Amino acid sequence: MAKKIGFYTLGCKMNYAETDAIARKMGNAGYEHVKFTDFADYYVVNSCSVTESANKKTRQAIRAAHRRNPSARIIVMGCYAQLKPKEVGALEGVCLVLGVKEKFNILEQIEMLEEEMTSLQVTNIEEVSDFDGAYSCSERTRAFLKVQDGCNYRCSYCTIPLARGKSRNTEIQLLVKQAEEIAARGVKEIVLSGINIGDFGQTTGEKFIDLLKALDQVKGIERYRISSIEPNLITSEVIDFVVKSRAFMPHFHIPLQCGSDDVLRLMRRRYNTEFFRKKIEEIHTKIPDAFIGMDVMVGFMGETDQFFKNSYDFIESLNVSFVHVFTYSERENTDALNIKPRIQESVRTERSVELHNLSENLHKNFYKKFDGQVRKVLFETRSKDGFYVGYTDNYIRVQAKLPFNVKNKIVAIKLHYNDGVMFGELVE
Repeated sequence: MAKKIGFYTLGCKMNYAETDAIARKMGNAGYEHVKFTDFADYYVVNSCSVTESANKKTRQAIRAAHRRNPSARIIVMGCYAQLKPKEVGALEGVCLVLGVKEKFNILEQIEMLEEEMTSLQVTNIEEVSDFDGAYSCSERTRAFLKVQDGCNYRCSYCTIPLARGKSRNTEIQLLVKQAEEIAARGVKEIVLSGINIGDFGQTTGEKFIDLLKALDQVKGIERYRISSIEPNLITSEVIDFVVKSRAFMPHFHIPLQCGSDDVLRLMRRRYNTEFFRKKIEEIHTKIPDAFIGMDVMVGFMGETDQFFKNSYDFIESLNVSFVHVFTYSERENTDALNIKPRIQESVRTERSVELHNLSENLHKNFYKKFDGQVRKVLFETRSKDGFYVGYTDNYIRVQAKLPFNVKNKIVAIKLHYNDGVMFGELVE
């Protein structure tokens, strides 16, 4: 009888792509894939460690799996496993902890396991140079393709270089082949994923723009989106390419982190607010309908009341579509811990609420601009109340009641905005 295995993933889209790749590998080896909430012989937790909350969720998932089946063998991989293998390995039920280099060799690692022993297989991150390709196809309409891993930047708050290693990638031709495999599955859209995606080419000498041009030629893929890309790496050449591209959507996600130059210097970011504003203006000049999302951190060490006000005012002045707000979390072995003053948790929460409210208003204003327009929507799902749900090219979420099945189809839809929600109807 086939061994049952359940997977649980936390964190970024890269983790989801890697989990899917590993799950396919296990399935090909004869393991039966079940839900993580089901009874299983093996549970695999792909962890995140971007915040202490992520670590906590990983521990909760491990404990839940152990309660479900105390005899199950629990395998933990991902950033938390790489950063704190002994801490993870000490949790009840965990039999195997896999680092960045070892996780794609999970089959071999399982076979070498000894009964009643916990094995920590974690290579020093400085020695990790391999790139393991991965893509997620759990949704038929959209896939996440891993094109880059690791980061050479040293932002003062970030543990990603310690958890993921140096920036690296595989050759463009191999990524094109994976995109073709995804297209053969009937998937219409691919999101390019990575840790520092604009830094593509560090290990192959190729350029990010050349990757985009090659992928644009893959037949069957009708939409591409570029995941989060550093402002100093989204070049004019990349923006110009999106303008004329066959399949790359007018959608950008650019991490700002803070709208105060003083805090950006403390964070060791590679730009200032003037540079960032010009980048946003360039996109809007060339692609007026573009969706622009941002990441912003609140409560960073040294973020005084005045610095936060400067940041808030700067963000409010930008013509952006959405702000992903997250609260600073102290991470071990980062230089940020030496910065003063430390911001109280209550103040961090207050600032987070303020920016979430601002983001909601910016998002609504972006939606309102397209009320009454006709745009093409790739429909992904059908909700329980009968609405088909999908996204426009510029990432507006649309729900529409339609007379025929439109899942995984791109349809011209007339948009109607109503109280924060975009509805749609067929064009007459």
